[in-house]
Amino acid sequence: MFKTKEALIPYLLLVAAMAGGLIWHESENVPGLGRTITSGKVEVGGPFALTDQNGKPRSNTDFRGKYQLIYFGYSFCPDVCPTTLGVISQALDQMGVDGNRIVPIFITIDPERDTPAVMKQYMAAFGPRFVGLTSNVATINAVEKEYRVYAKKQPLDKANPKGGYGMDHSSVIYLMGPDGRMVTYYDELISPDALAKDLKAKI
Repeated sequence: MFKTKEALIPYLLLVAAMAGGLIWHESENVPGLGRTITSGKVEVGGPFALTDQNGKPRSNTDFRGKYQLIYFGYSFCPDVCPTTLGVISQALDQMGVDGNRIVPIFITIDPERDTPAVMKQYMAAFGPRFVGLTSNVATINAVEKEYRVYAKKQPLDKANPKGGYGMDHSSVIYLMGPDGRMVTYYDELISPDALAKDLKAKI
């Protein structure tokens, strides 16, 4: 549900790769696997200053020295977000001690509803290693631009704008390196087994 623009992200990454002279290759012929950077860089990611589910200020520099799996979504998401976060959780569990080298980070695209308290309750469903980040609308919008994320409010009932809303959003898992640069990306079709296997090969 709400995935009509998800192809926008790989398209933008491909455009950036072509502009920057990157060489890409498919990791494996497995659904959900992204592309690996073999030279140059793609301008995805950047500095951020957000608030975690415990109300603590967190910045991108807090995670330097570790790999990060970053996913943008929202706690009211009915299907894609919890399923994808579950895949990440299972993959990291399968990796054993190697999974400790990766910090799973969930950044909300719905800061109006996803307060730290809401994020804390939501993150608890996926395990203590998850970091949930939120902020105000302007700050979140800026981070979305840095990560080439598409997100837009969609009323659940167009005839009744006050009847609540969902979020139309891209669904991409970013693997960021210890230096903060993007290593690769995955979509929500990836299975826990395939994700764990590819992560072990990357880190």
